[in-house]
Amino acid sequence: MKRMITLLVLSLIGYAASAQIVYSTDFKSEAKVKVYVTEFKSEADLIVYVTDFKSEARDNKGLWYFTEFKSEAKKKIYFTEYKSEADLVIYFTEYKSEAGWRKKSKMHLMY
Repeated sequence: MKRMITLLVLSLIGYAASAQIVYSTDFKSEAKVKVYVTEFKSEADLIVYVTDFKSEARDNKGLWYFTEFKSEAKKKIYFTEYKSEADLVIYFTEYKSEAGWRKKSKMHLMY
């Protein structure tokens, strides 16, 4: 029983750690990841679909939910105007099925 509880706690921690609940900061110094938004899907490290539902923003698959509350966010990001300054280049899509990583080497940035 104790082992089962431990596994449950670990799985919940894993879920929380990889959930894509994002807060956009106004200050670069507050952010963990600097993000540049490209107009071209081919330039993106990650294709992002913005969901209206927190429950859909799970795993590290490009499904993002933007929260109004800094304390609720799993990742704090800053949108930069300069691609050269960015840690991550993203492209916003209107289709959930397109969301996902194009450059898996950058996945660690959103964990």
